[in-house]
Amino acid sequence: MSTGQKEPLQSSLRVQELIYGLRISAVMTSKVFAVSRNCTMRDVRTIMKNNSISGVPVVDSKRVVGIVTMNDLMNALEKGAMDDCVTKWMVGEVQTLAEDMPLSFAISAFGKFSFRQFPVVNKKNELVGILTFRNINHALIRELSRQLREMEQQHEHPPEPESLNLVKVYQLHRYDFENGGKASSEIKRFLKERNIPPKTVRRVAVASYELEINLVAHSIGGMLGFDINEERVKISSHDRGPGIADIDEAMTEGFSTANEWIRSQGFGAGMGLPNVKRVSDEFAIESAVGMGTMVQAVIYLNPETKNENQ
Repeated sequence: MSTGQKEPLQSSLRVQELIYGLRISAVMTSKVFAVSRNCTMRDVRTIMKNNSISGVPVVDSKRVVGIVTMNDLMNALEKGAMDDCVTKWMVGEVQTLAEDMPLSFAISAFGKFSFRQFPVVNKKNELVGILTFRNINHALIRELSRQLREMEQQHEHPPEPESLNLVKVYQLHRYDFENGGKASSEIKRFLKERNIPPKTVRRVAVASYELEINLVAHSIGGMLGFDINEERVKISSHDRGPGIADIDEAMTEGFSTANEWIRSQGFGAGMGLPNVKRVSDEFAIESAVGMGTMVQAVIYLNPETKNENQ
């Protein structure tokens, strides 16, 4: 593979690494301007104008029941209906995002839906924030700057490398997005503290994160194991159902077994397993319907070791 082909891959991995480290709650705007059902479109226009925003959620007892966009406002203005209640002009079927979900879900949602913003809700389904693509861009820039500062400090005062030997297993539970991603973050930190090259750390981070989220989003839970030594990182995933009927089809980009709720969150683009295989030096998968799926990914830390095993 030429250098010109490698660089886009590394740039893609760098962006994925940034996204995987963030949650919607850390990126969203917490200061939300919302209106109740009995407010008028004139009220909405005043709020939008005074706060330079392009949409206002409509709430009932903190629950999102609709959203008024700039397009809705312009339609009401054109019809001379600014004194109408917002319920007449709002979009009633609103796509929301959960605050404890990984930011990757939000990225998928923006790709799937044409909305320019998403209301964010807590576990009680109460409105707690708004997420726009501008929020995401700013968050990625902040995170990149933070990581660059961290790298500069490490370069000035490099820590003494510790042992690379580690065997650890994480138990993961269905739809536990609050904790989903923690295992891959811990392993990423473990490798960074031992001065593993950033490009290799990114590959491990992408593979482990994709497998971790697969366990949380697409199964009823399972185990994610790491076996690390001086030569390689071995990642093992074992879930408890539902299994894959056609593995070749599952390895095709775009194929997804995501259920309706996961799809409604903008997730299930069918890139998880292909992404894992793409960043791995060795990849194996076994599955049976009703029995679950086992995946093993190996990433070598030393190019010479990789060549010896090929």
